[in-house]
Amino acid sequence: MDILFRYGAQPSEAVLLALSGAREVYGIRRLNFDREKQTVLVEYDATRLSGPVVASLMRRAGLDVVEEMSLIPPPPPQPPATPPTTAA
Repeated sequence: MDILFRYGAQPSEAVLLALSGAREVYGIRRLNFDREKQTVLVEYDATRLSGPVVASLMRRAGLDVVEEMSLIPPPPPQPPATPPTTAA
């Protein structure tokens, strides 16, 4: 299962080192950082861990977790409805 977090402050070297230790937690499979978007995607085993536990692990490692983000993109905006024209 995947969970996406947005973080505030850029992680320091010490935080990144602590997060590499979080990968050793049984159930954490992968961490993917997107520094431009300030997000981290965590792949984890949902039979071993829950989303709140994963968030707690990230915070305990020192990551400034701001929010959990949806992995489902928002739907595209609908075009404005045009009123029907009547023939005169």
